[in-house]
Amino acid sequence: MATRGRIGIELSDGSILSSYHHWDSYPEWLGRILKTHYNSKELAADLIDGGDMSTCWAEDKKPEYYSARGEDCPPRLDANLGEFLQNGEEYGYVYTQEEGWLCYDTCDWHETYLEGVEIPSGALAV
Repeated sequence: MATRGRIGIELSDGSILSSYHHWDSYPEWLGRILKTHYNSKELAADLIDGGDMSTCWAEDKKPEYYSARGEDCPPRLDANLGEFLQNGEEYGYVYTQEEGWLCYDTCDWHETYLEGVEIPSGALAV
């Protein structure tokens, strides 16, 4: 079973461009990978530009995009954060110029639904 997530970047008009992330999207893994290895606007944008993915950090330390297996799953554009958070996945990540990576609980069955979630400090041993 997967812990599904959505990785986005806030654009200058407040809209959010994002890609689906299938495996291990909980803050203790994906959040730490994003903060450690995709820690700039340029790196975040490059990751999202590849479209939907199984994972952003495979054994070769590269994303596994669905496009590599012939699927057409480009990034999605949401008008604002509220629309982005209604994504149907368990966690939503947004890179902002002011704060870097932010994580939100998007599990509608959690008491913390739509609230910010802390991303643990430190890199993973990967």
